[in-house]
Amino acid sequence: MDLNETPVNCHLRKLLAGMAIVLAMCLQSTASAASPLLRCEISQGGEAYTVDFLPRTDPYTVEAKNINGKFRFKAIVLGNEKLVESVKIYTYYQEQHQMVLLHEARYIPPFSQSASSPAALTGINYLYSPRLEEELQYGCALLEVDL
Repeated sequence: MDLNETPVNCHLRKLLAGMAIVLAMCLQSTASAASPLLRCEISQGGEAYTVDFLPRTDPYTVEAKNINGKFRFKAIVLGNEKLVESVKIYTYYQEQHQMVLLHEARYIPPFSQSASSPAALTGINYLYSPRLEEELQYGCALLEVDL
């Protein structure tokens, strides 16, 4: 403390320095906060796909992903950057002029999963087309990623 500085000024300076440190820590934690992401690994016809799905508030904006022209895969992650409310997964078989729903799954909190598996949320699912006996496999995990 400077001899010319009053005790009030000294305390005010220390208070402002402490507030600056707290503000910096808050900004740093906000900037580095991880967001949820659903990562699905899909295998069909000898080809492997990795597809990521971010949380959304409108389920009707999610498009189904084309898998080898035979299947369609759609995962709807309802929620926001901080919270996942539910996950719905739909798998369709592509017939000549229409899509046929093969499989639907729904997951709600609390989500139980082992962190080390790429199929931690869903396990490995095996689906078969109704006519050509084509197989599709998928597994998904909820991850926390920095965007």
